Amino acid sequence: MAAPVAAAGRAIRRTPPWRGPSRRPLSSASPPPRAAAVRAAFLSFFRDRHGHRLVPSASVRPRGDPSLLFVNAGMNQFKPIFLGTVDPRSEMAGFRRVANSQKCVRAGGRHSDLEDVGRDLSHHTFFEMLGNWAFGGEYFKEEACSMAWELLTQVYGIPEERLWVSYFSGDPKVGLDPDLESRDIWLRLGVPASRVLSFGPQENFWEMGDTGPCGPCTEIHYDLAGGVGTPELVELWNLVFMQHNREADGSLQPLPQRHVDTGMGLERLVAVLQGRRSTYDTDLFSPLLSAIHQGCGAPPYLGRVGAADEGRTDTAYRVVADHIRTLSVCIADGVSPGMSGAPLVLRRILRRAVRFSSEVLRAPPGFLGSLVPVVVETLGDAYPELQNNSAQAFRASVQIASLVSEDEAAFLASLQRGRRIIDRTVRRLGPSHVFPAEVAWSLSLSGNLGLPLDLVELMLEEKGVQLDSAGLAQLAQEEAQRRAQQAEPIQEQGLQLDVHALGELQRRGVPPTDDSPKYSYSLQPGGGYAEFGTCEAQVLQLYTEDGRAVASVGEGQRCGLLLDRTNFYAEQGGQASDRGYLVRVEQQDVLFPVARAQVCGGFILHEAVAPECLKVGDQVQLHVDKAWRLGCMEKHTAIHLLNWALRQALGPGTEQRGSHLNPEHLRLDVATQAPLTPEQLQAVEGIVQEAVGQDEAVYMEEVALACTAHVPGLRSLDEIYPDPVRVVSVGVPVAHALDPASQAALQTSVELCCGTHLLRTGAVGDLVIVGERQLTKGTTRLLAITGEQAQQAREVGQSLAQEVEAAAERLSRGSRDVVEAQRLSKDMGRLTDAVDTAMMPQWQRRQLQATLKVLQRRANTAIRKLEVGQAAQKTQELLRRHSEGPLIVDTVSTESLSVLVKVVRQLCEQVPSTSVLLLSPQPQGHVLCACQVAQSVSPAFTAEAWALAVCSHMGGKAWGSRVVAQGTGSTADLEAALSTARAYALNQL
Repeated sequence: MAAPVAAAGRAIRRTPPWRGPSRRPLSSASPPPRAAAVRAAFLSFFRDRHGHRLVPSASVRPRGDPSLLFVNAGMNQFKPIFLGTVDPRSEMAGFRRVANSQKCVRAGGRHSDLEDVGRDLSHHTFFEMLGNWAFGGEYFKEEACSMAWELLTQVYGIPEERLWVSYFSGDPKVGLDPDLESRDIWLRLGVPASRVLSFGPQENFWEMGDTGPCGPCTEIHYDLAGGVGTPELVELWNLVFMQHNREADGSLQPLPQRHVDTGMGLERLVAVLQGRRSTYDTDLFSPLLSAIHQGCGAPPYLGRVGAADEGRTDTAYRVVADHIRTLSVCIADGVSPGMSGAPLVLRRILRRAVRFSSEVLRAPPGFLGSLVPVVVETLGDAYPELQNNSAQAFRASVQIASLVSEDEAAFLASLQRGRRIIDRTVRRLGPSHVFPAEVAWSLSLSGNLGLPLDLVELMLEEKGVQLDSAGLAQLAQEEAQRRAQQAEPIQEQGLQLDVHALGELQRRGVPPTDDSPKYSYSLQPGGGYAEFGTCEAQVLQLYTEDGRAVASVGEGQRCGLLLDRTNFYAEQGGQASDRGYLVRVEQQDVLFPVARAQVCGGFILHEAVAPECLKVGDQVQLHVDKAWRLGCMEKHTAIHLLNWALRQALGPGTEQRGSHLNPEHLRLDVATQAPLTPEQLQAVEGIVQEAVGQDEAVYMEEVALACTAHVPGLRSLDEIYPDPVRVVSVGVPVAHALDPASQAALQTSVELCCGTHLLRTGAVGDLVIVGERQLTKGTTRLLAITGEQAQQAREVGQSLAQEVEAAAERLSRGSRDVVEAQRLSKDMGRLTDAVDTAMMPQWQRRQLQATLKVLQRRANTAIRKLEVGQAAQKTQELLRRHSEGPLIVDTVSTESLSVLVKVVRQLCEQVPSTSVLLLSPQPQGHVLCACQVAQSVSPAFTAEAWALAVCSHMGGKAWGSRVVAQGTGSTADLEAALSTARAYALNQL
């Protein structure tokens, strides 16, 4: 329970954990509204009464925001507006007042509720955030507060006397005054002063992050106690008024434009409207809880927490219900359980659900997957992507359930093994000992079994055992250091324009950069590309490395240039930025190298180093690096062909999840049902080769975004596109491709894309997929090369294939002796290393790897047979030289220690009462040693000690057990070594 706070002479408990199931509805006059009706009422209120535009929920996968693992608030998709970086040509740039219901996940990272889920009656990893926004001062505090009060009291019918509000009390440390404006608005709306509370920055000042837009917020709270006794307040709605920007130095500056950002959790609102103290008692969860009860046969859900929850049954109900919602939504949005980032968090969620369902609820295998259709039924109407993940909702359920069930089955064995390891370790601990960090680490996702560390801690907590947290932290730090050493260097971000710089440009009326010249290129009659024309432009603004706007830059200064127009392609859509140089029109012999170009809110910022002075107003000519640009064009068109070929070979459900390209390589991440087989990889390459061989025309045209909305087969990504949008079509004119009646987009590659492309596919030359790996369950990363590189890769692959074929032929002929067989085995190993690392077709690599694995096994078997035969021959020779007795010490000629050990073993098998030590001289004075003592000898006589005595005499080392041992050394006097062996043995015997 949160500590009470004082207000108007009364103690008030703020945001307590909800204590238990209350079946009392808000009003007895009518049945409580269902969650779907509550959601619909919110959206229709803002659309119909207050002119808001309804926008769909964004994917829970953050788009272009590396600071987030998941979308965790409704405002995430609008961050470009708040930051002032929205493309002015995009649809979002026109947003003024907007409302939606956003899917949110709070697990992992800075805002995580994962460990709290199940422990109480209110926490969730997945939840829905109802929100309304006003951008650019469309409306502010007065309207936002009035709308919220109207919706809660007049539409939802919540009694006014049960609503309290809070506002920002100010922060003298940073010079922020109290938000008296919000206070006065609430008082005018009729909220009594006794129910208007003030709090400091921790409660009522909202910040996006360490830097960026921020501002005071006012919150609306609901009194669970209903006026009986001490008020128990739970937050319903947070209204944020973004009017400041937190700078890198910690200071606050006013934003150029003010915004309203509100958020209200649907689950909590529904609980209030349905008269429940727990969100799990609402119709958002009751179908799932019922399905869990029916599917696993556990006692019915009673809503107990803490010590009252015997056996943690109700905790398990809540964990499983919450986690299967999160899993279903995330997988539908393209996030599958994996090994890093958001996929790793999702894997933790899945494994936590598996543990509670299998160990607490005693659910059968595959149980979690069976709950997916219930989630789809509950949320599918609000979020069609749950149903549209396949052609039909049933197929979507099957697809998601399949991913869940596969990982569930794989984890159950690890969970059981981990449980046994924990039990055994705990039994060995003393009463005051902590659980060893090394054992916990070996159980974890970073170790061997893949148990999330928080799950390990929970399992120990249930046993009353404390984990060595300090030791675990040390191991985690060491692991992080190892990863840092192995990781690729992080590409530096480059110069950026912050919200103030962009606001100043907009205030001055500076238009967005005209970058249409980047598309100005054509084919020559011979098939080559005409020189990419120069572009003349004027310097509108210069920026220093720290983002300050300046009138000029001097010699050697790294700077950012804002021009009125450019022919440089700025990095976006996965395509690397152009590079090149610029010159001043009046001074053509001084080059200003341009390292990159970046998009900043519709402006193109060129990053350069000034060899001489450059001033605002200078006229410059821009020259693009032609080879670099052509390489990017070749790779980008190749990615479109590869994307198309994957859909042709694997089916229309194959979706692109991301891409990146530069002149050296291309990378494409795709959602697949299973890892690609060598045959599928080869088929994909074949489809691309066919399109390249036909040398089809590539058509590009800007069209109204609305014209692309209902074209079957049109490829687009989860991105915000400008309007008009550029369409790239292979082999079919854009107008024909966009005609729904033509079905052309189902027959060829047609995509929305702002990149630069070849004008004919033949210039790709060739495409070879040279790498393939699973990023996460259901997501495959393909690496490919084109042109001459691809041809060389095919040649390398063919050469290695011929070597493998020759090695197989040699193996089929057989080897005359062990030396030849060992040489052939080493050749297999060398070939395996070459195939593993060569730049060659991946389908061929996988085929050759499988072939070499079989050949290596056959080669090793052949060696063993030859060694056994050679050992038998040597054994008979030694038996003829030595009469029966307790000891055989001698030399024998062998090529390997393996043969020598076999000779010793066979001698002891044929003469069990004899102890044997053999030495085998090798080139350059090296000596091999092997020995075995008879079973009947004294325990004090051990093979390991015997070998050590002899090998130490030869300056070497030995290893083994009481019965058998081996070693190596060097000596020119074998007789002395033999004498040492005999003397040691006779002394022991």
